[in-house]
Amino acid sequence: MSQTTYPRTETAEGTSSPVGPMTSPLQILTGSIPAVTGTLQVIRPEHFQQQYSRRQVAIAILALSIGGFAIGVTEFAIMGLNAAAAADLGITEAQGGLLVTFYAAGVVIGAPILSLMGAKRERKNYALFLLGVFTFAHLFSYFAPSFEALLLGRFLSGLPHGAFFATAALMAAHMAGPTKRARAIAVVLSGIAIANLAGVPLVTWAGLEFGWRIMFIITAVLAVATMVAVTFCAPKINPPASASVRGELKGLVNQQLWVGIALAVVGFSGMFAIYSYISYIAMDVTQLTAGAIPIVVFFYGLGNVVGNFAGGYWSDKSVLGTIMVSTVTVAASMALFGAFAHIPLLMITFLLLIGIAAGALGPSVQTHLLDCAPRAPQLAASFQHSAFNSANAIGAIMGAVVIEAGLGLRAPAYAGAITAALGVLICAYAIYLTRKAAQTV
Repeated sequence: MSQTTYPRTETAEGTSSPVGPMTSPLQILTGSIPAVTGTLQVIRPEHFQQQYSRRQVAIAILALSIGGFAIGVTEFAIMGLNAAAAADLGITEAQGGLLVTFYAAGVVIGAPILSLMGAKRERKNYALFLLGVFTFAHLFSYFAPSFEALLLGRFLSGLPHGAFFATAALMAAHMAGPTKRARAIAVVLSGIAIANLAGVPLVTWAGLEFGWRIMFIITAVLAVATMVAVTFCAPKINPPASASVRGELKGLVNQQLWVGIALAVVGFSGMFAIYSYISYIAMDVTQLTAGAIPIVVFFYGLGNVVGNFAGGYWSDKSVLGTIMVSTVTVAASMALFGAFAHIPLLMITFLLLIGIAAGALGPSVQTHLLDCAPRAPQLAASFQHSAFNSANAIGAIMGAVVIEAGLGLRAPAYAGAITAALGVLICAYAIYLTRKAAQTV
């Protein structure tokens, strides 16, 4: 019996196709993926070269998704271990939030710079280079002798985050070919969602049981496993001959794109004002034990996964409509979270709703940014991660400010609700710009 193969191709310059990476778990398994409004380059038959087997594609994409899982663990597990880290390091709650902020700052700075550096480089070797930097940074963090050195380690850990996702997505789309690249990208990106659901609670539990620094060792091991898997399973993939740094930069001269980035930053920052201090809120306001924190984190992760796929489905119908509904839901849920944080069942319920709404923002904002920058898809993809982690940093700082001001541990929730309300206004302006652009066509 002959084995199904997929073409190895080069992209044609200046063409696009309305497909996108986000879909549902059922559709990932069955292969019945609908189109999602977005922009990816069309692959023409005259560019077909070498072929990849179905098995090779599946194994290579799975190998890349392990890296996404590792990134999800390091980004979010530190939030559940924040209190334990602060106690061990002898720092305040607000200083503990800097462990989140410095990682986010690394992502914000590293995503566009390292993505541009890799625009003309062979994809597989560049992915391995990024994973190597990621591994070194986590080993450095594990052995960091001081709080200041640890902050440096967290910053270095964040640098390859966005560039790895951009590179992995390009590799997956290339291997799968024009008819199945959406599913391939969805599988790569699912690593971070699965980490939120399962990996983060498990690593949070391990950190509370065996010391919070074990998180860095676990993440480094996952990164090394990804490097080994990619080395043996993924083929070498050269970028299109037409790829250039100048072309990507020219595509950034776009008002809608920058409004979309502002929307992403503001829309996510309120959620991080709560999540960065969830361990303190759970223990001091809700009066739960430290052993219950992994359960609390699990419910947020569950909401994030559900919202992620729901957002992908509804973005197919209305991208900005999905963003608007999600942002309004975030604002309302955070206000209610602050009001009822002392009641365990209600606290978890509203945290779950925040997770669902924030999860829905992921694919919808990503799709909107791609729609706004069809001539700069690689940078637009990296800006999604920069914006997300800018929100991460701003949310952690915002929470620290209101806590240090003596407003209590409920204050981050109320501050986040106000920020999300601002996001609603920005979304309304983005809708106005989109309608205005459609009228001028």
